[in-house]
Amino acid sequence: MKKLFALALSVIMALSMMSFAAADEGTTVTIVTWDANTTAYLAAQKEAYEASHPGVTIEYIDVSSQEYDEKVATMLAANDTSDIFMVKDVPAVLNWYDAGYALPLNDYIAASNYDLSGYVGMESGYNFGGDQVALPFRSDFWVLFYNKTLFDAAGVAYPTNDMTWEEYKEKAIALSGNGNYGTHYHTWLSAAINWTVADGENTLIDGNYDDLAYFYQIIQDLEDAGAAMAFSEVKAAGLHYSGAFGNGNIAMMPMGYWYVATLIQHIADGDYNVSDWGITAVPHKEGVQAGSTFGNLTGVMINKKAVNPDAAWDYISWLCGEEGSKVTAATGNRPAWVSEGVASVMSSVEGFPQDENSIAALLPSFVAIEIPATPETAALNTILNEEHSMIMNREISIEEGIEEMNERAEEVLAK
Repeated sequence: MKKLFALALSVIMALSMMSFAAADEGTTVTIVTWDANTTAYLAAQKEAYEASHPGVTIEYIDVSSQEYDEKVATMLAANDTSDIFMVKDVPAVLNWYDAGYALPLNDYIAASNYDLSGYVGMESGYNFGGDQVALPFRSDFWVLFYNKTLFDAAGVAYPTNDMTWEEYKEKAIALSGNGNYGTHYHTWLSAAINWTVADGENTLIDGNYDDLAYFYQIIQDLEDAGAAMAFSEVKAAGLHYSGAFGNGNIAMMPMGYWYVATLIQHIADGDYNVSDWGITAVPHKEGVQAGSTFGNLTGVMINKKAVNPDAAWDYISWLCGEEGSKVTAATGNRPAWVSEGVASVMSSVEGFPQDENSIAALLPSFVAIEIPATPETAALNTILNEEHSMIMNREISIEEGIEEMNERAEEVLAK
């Protein structure tokens, strides 16, 4: 796998050198990040950019991962002049923007005719009041994992990239029995109901959660049919989604793309009872575009007090665009930028399924932000998670839980 990564990276670097003009020679672009010495894509990005931009040096400033947001806030408040700050959490960059630390990218985007279409909507997660405060370079959006062996044994057709939730439910029930489950839900709120935001209209901060009832009902129907393990059982057992799917008795599982690397590695190590698998786009509701999903972002922001703001933009536009995304993809990580070229690099990773549907699943049509950043986000998220646990444990009905969500959210939003 490492040899394939190295080969892919060398080709990408060669193409990058032909595609990009060098910035001013003798420029050092300082980037504040976390885990700088242990993150493979950071080393690859630095190497590729410096190779294609002679005379420009990328210098990482490493900050503790566990205290990143707090320490960055302290640095910015002390008038730090580092050029770029990597963004770990969307709420943090909203705070930095509100405090006046972020340089909006609007003028750079307009002046360079920078194409945002490759983010398929993800850039909106960093747009505050019309200011594009950052751009994403990574996004682990959600897909549907499935075990081909169980589908073959049951004589059920594989899922596709255009499958409704009702069709998914029917398949899950048909695949269940004899110790097998048609699908699996991890205990997170996101694994259960975040699909509501994939329509590009609903959000988890709008204060009205009637739309969540549809997804809760599907889960409870599947649990009642024995097609999914009960939430209470998964919670009590402390069952991790990785091991659950790896046991080999779960046919489908919605999960973030990050699980691809874990699955490939465990299969190679012989730890899992899964050998033939694939991914598709997550199912969609009727009337919602096929290939729509949601995800989280990792991005980059230019410091308003940057020493080299123009050079910083040059790096960001490269990193978050096609060429930089190919470099990121070659390390086995999921870039935010969506294109056939990036998908080709991702699917070339050893162990990735080579069927047409799995490769096509790398090209989502729309990626919504899991939960946008607002001053009320933290309080609303707490409410949702509390009521989610009670609904999933069947302590209250779906209707009662939704009513509680709506009433409690109204109080938060009225303050």
